[in-house]
Amino acid sequence: MKHLFTLTFACLFFATYAQQINPNPWVMKSDSINPVAYTNPIIPGFYSDPSICRVGEDYYLISSTFEYFPGVPIFHSKDLVNWQQIGHVIHRKEQIPKNLNTFAATLRHHNGVFYMITTNISQGGNFFITATDPAGPWSDPIWIDMPEIDPDLFIDDNGQAYVITSTFELAEIDLVTGKVGERKKVWNSTGGRYPEAPHIYKKDGFYYLMAAEGGTEEAHMVTISRSHNIWGPYINNPANPIATHAKVPGMGQQIQGIGHGDLVQAHDQSWWMVLHGYRSIAGYPPHHTLGRETCLVPVEWPKGAWPVVNGNGTVPVEVRHKTLPLKPFEPKPTRTNFEQPNLGLEWNYKGVPNSGNYELNSSKGHLTLKGAAARIGEAQPTYVARRLTDISFSATTRLNFNPKNKNEEAGLILENNNSHFDLVVKSNGKNRELVVRLQFGQTIYESTPITLTRGPVDLRIESDGPNFTFAYSQNGDDFKTIETADAKFLSTETVGWFTGVYVGLYATGNGKKATADAVYEWFEYVGKK
Repeated sequence: MKHLFTLTFACLFFATYAQQINPNPWVMKSDSINPVAYTNPIIPGFYSDPSICRVGEDYYLISSTFEYFPGVPIFHSKDLVNWQQIGHVIHRKEQIPKNLNTFAATLRHHNGVFYMITTNISQGGNFFITATDPAGPWSDPIWIDMPEIDPDLFIDDNGQAYVITSTFELAEIDLVTGKVGERKKVWNSTGGRYPEAPHIYKKDGFYYLMAAEGGTEEAHMVTISRSHNIWGPYINNPANPIATHAKVPGMGQQIQGIGHGDLVQAHDQSWWMVLHGYRSIAGYPPHHTLGRETCLVPVEWPKGAWPVVNGNGTVPVEVRHKTLPLKPFEPKPTRTNFEQPNLGLEWNYKGVPNSGNYELNSSKGHLTLKGAAARIGEAQPTYVARRLTDISFSATTRLNFNPKNKNEEAGLILENNNSHFDLVVKSNGKNRELVVRLQFGQTIYESTPITLTRGPVDLRIESDGPNFTFAYSQNGDDFKTIETADAKFLSTETVGWFTGVYVGLYATGNGKKATADAVYEWFEYVGKK
């Protein structure tokens, strides 16, 4: 009886003790001993669906751009942490002269040639473009006969190339002609909704097929399978998903919606994953305005084993892991004085622009916008902008604009998926006036007009995260606040689509071509911590 009592007590003690120590290896405290090596996102702002490749000790990365032109920005790095944009893959209107809307792309390099493959969902479908210099020029598209989105190129050791898309149908492809062989479905994913972003890798005698599942919101995840034969069968990793914030370790992380990953082996043999996620501006349910941003996490990938992403599949803001020797770039100036012959690589248009509506006078330091009949949200508006890259920021410009007709306007704009908040200079038929206009969906609000005196006007939009504040000055110093708006009304959760908020300059004749030119002297963007 004594022994039975002792055994019973031991069992109860062990059960109680086991409950106190959670046996789940994924529920763990963050490592706060090692110093912070770098912070995520490594490329802030709307740079989603990243794809990466290495050439020697150089790294190149691209992201999706949807309807914006130039399309598919390409970045260069020496350390995987610090990146500098060097060009765009779609940089000539002749490449896709109309109906530009590119989804996720893959970047690969083989025998001195770079390949970018993607989907133009508005017209044409899947295509690839090549270059020997990643900064450009890039070729015209070579269109291919493959269904669905997010094509991936894999080039085997023997030089045979393959293409696979979100249906997980695999086919051989000729990299000269684009001719595609017979397609075979090789994987069914793990069953998550909206499967996409397939990438194939070869390591230790296995072909690894990685994908994104769950949709690009909070349930986003990265999953992986493998086979000894590229044609399958592919066996799922028992530990799927290998990266997600839809599990306990992702709760409370500042970055959410992580997924759409791509793997790269560094020149020191370490493995890394680039993937995207978004930072919420405030509160619950989450709303994000910056779009999905490019992040970086370390990967452990032992020989013959499965890749393990950052220990527990998470993407923290502060990463405490050994990196390659860091080689940062010089920071870019915050002010654009329009003194260069071309706008910087950070500037985009909505679709291929009508070049006659933009005049960059580098000798005077002016950017002149000629208002088209098109409004924001219509084809070829006179509108040029750059991504927001900070939750808190200040954007300011100086505008010379003297409209005589009531239909003409110009100003400073925040825009996301054709919804926009504007600081508008216009005419009431007698005087110039300034208003804040908030348009989201079919809802439009305008503030009480402010009469402007003669001369230029400085326009400013600021944000603290949850709110946008609109202000102006006519002496270049004393800014007066006109209006404050809730930022969530420009969030992706509110206006939809897959992009992020841009800030920029516009002019329109609201149905008729404008007669007055909008002359911008400078533009300044300052991110705030």
